[in-house]
Amino acid sequence: MATDTLKGKPGAQGGATAGLRRLLLDNGALTALIVLVIAMSALSGDFLTADNLLNVGVQAAVTAILAFGVTFVIVSAGIDLSVGSVAALSATVLAWSATEAGIPVALAVLLAVATGIACGLVNGFLISYGKLPPFIATLAMLSVGRGLSLVISQGSPIAFPDSVSHLGDTLGGWLPVPVLVMVVMGLLTAFVLGRTYIGRSMYAIGGNEEAARLSGLRVKRQKLAIYAFSGLFAAAAGIVLASRLASAQPQAAQGYELDAIAAVVIGGASLAGGTGKASGTLIGALILAVLRNGLNLLSVSAFWQQVVIGVVIALAVLFDTLRRKAGATTPAAGASGGGNRGRQALTYVIAAVVAVAVVGATSLLHNGSSAGRTQKIGLSLSTLNNPFFVQIRNGAEEEAKKLGVDLTVTDAQNDASQQANQLQNFTSGSLSAVVVNPVDSDAAAPAVRGANKAGIPVVAVDRGVNGADTAALVASDNVEGGALGAKALAEKLGGKGTIVILQGQAGTSASRERGAGFAAGLKDYPGIEVVAKQPADFDRTKGLDVMTNLLQAHPDVDGVFAENDEMALGAIKALGSKAGKSVQVVGFDGTPDGLKAVEAGTLYASVAQQPSELGRIAVRNALRAAEDEKVESMVKVPVKVVTRENVAGFEG
Repeated sequence: MATDTLKGKPGAQGGATAGLRRLLLDNGALTALIVLVIAMSALSGDFLTADNLLNVGVQAAVTAILAFGVTFVIVSAGIDLSVGSVAALSATVLAWSATEAGIPVALAVLLAVATGIACGLVNGFLISYGKLPPFIATLAMLSVGRGLSLVISQGSPIAFPDSVSHLGDTLGGWLPVPVLVMVVMGLLTAFVLGRTYIGRSMYAIGGNEEAARLSGLRVKRQKLAIYAFSGLFAAAAGIVLASRLASAQPQAAQGYELDAIAAVVIGGASLAGGTGKASGTLIGALILAVLRNGLNLLSVSAFWQQVVIGVVIALAVLFDTLRRKAGATTPAAGASGGGNRGRQALTYVIAAVVAVAVVGATSLLHNGSSAGRTQKIGLSLSTLNNPFFVQIRNGAEEEAKKLGVDLTVTDAQNDASQQANQLQNFTSGSLSAVVVNPVDSDAAAPAVRGANKAGIPVVAVDRGVNGADTAALVASDNVEGGALGAKALAEKLGGKGTIVILQGQAGTSASRERGAGFAAGLKDYPGIEVVAKQPADFDRTKGLDVMTNLLQAHPDVDGVFAENDEMALGAIKALGSKAGKSVQVVGFDGTPDGLKAVEAGTLYASVAQQPSELGRIAVRNALRAAEDEKVESMVKVPVKVVTRENVAGFEG
């Protein structure tokens, strides 16, 4: 009786508190998004600008579109790990069809969409009729899709047709097309989940597959359709992504499947199936985009960004678990009545009003705060998982400290799309200048053109940017370096013998240029035969594995050329006592570990680029460009073949 009385007659204050608590619990993802927006607005004066908020929308678009497709799968208690690879494959098919094959663009788009649907149908068939677990079936498609993308493109980016590239542009000069596509795909997802027979079937299958089957649902056919939907949305995401980069990248969207799954789960869906909605998925994608954008603007270390994002994802899921235990409800789409939908709409309106009010108040803290501050420069590196680029960063940081410059460094992790996002964030961040080491020279162009429009000078380092204006290019000549490597190895072998080549990551300009230079230089030595070429992705561990495998087929090889020192060091480990004696190894970059191996005699030579000097010169020229001083358009840092004879006097 006492309990009934307490429930039935709450005080006004208690009722308000309980209502607020219920509101927060029932809308955990929305609450988290509002808190993030308020926090970022308070911490960074550059966050709450129209341009930056549009950037957040653009950066969320690809993840959101992928996540909408994954929502169908997760609602039905499945999983799809292949969406990133399917996105890359669909974009590659479109670009190759419209350019190399000469197919009309409209048909090429249909072929790309059909490719995505076909991949989804294969997943669905393997799961429904082949009885494979969804994890295994889609993991296999992840590998197949990525491999086919590399086969079709031969490992190189393919320029996107201009008529399709407009999907990456803006309408009226301000409204990004990717945001519109995201909204359309979100509305389609909400309609399918809430208003169609297959949508209701997804919830039924996710809730209890056996009960759904006994109720008359053709579960196997429904799963075919569900995974086909996922493939369709992956194809759309791939086309939007490639349009933003003006090229189809065979290595694009790596790891995006995890972001898509995270967005769905953060949005309130359960991996056990039966729950999930389009609005929640959109909010989850926006949370990830706001996090990455805000952390860039706050100059948080690239390494710590990964930690923060992981922690936030874990906390969001933990909050959702607590919400469920507390009895909060997440109704299935289409299952709620008109009253519930009305209350949900009212919740979103109230949330928007609260967010605008608080954000507007916090933005006043930043008015006029940028005046009189030191020069700020952004440095976007293709990766920091490589000693060469770490040395570029170190040289840049040393020079920035010397010049009194505030330097922000980001790591694109060899993802052209992530680098485009980082460059857009730099453009929104009131920087004086930007230094970019492109993942791909073509893919960086649209974001660099955005900086051009904003009047921010851009300096390219190590690799140039095609199709955009840069104040300067600070680089070594990779082609010349490859030719010097060929000459050094061939002369050490006396002009004859068999060699293998360890190639870098497919699709990167460094790998293409070094390989082309080496091939050109080797033409002067007809007695040298290349018996094998294999990619090892600029990675020492992969260099070890690939070289170990090649030695099984070519045990009597005389020499190895590796397109960077990391792969060369892996090859040396595989060769063991042969390295530097019966087998000569030449690397590229002149990294500290590489130079130690040269000194020890296990690595015959390294084509050194002096990466620290590249970083120092790039920052120096960026500051000059920011202060409207004259800058040379091309600044060459000479390469040098370092052997045991001259390694003692070499400084990288």
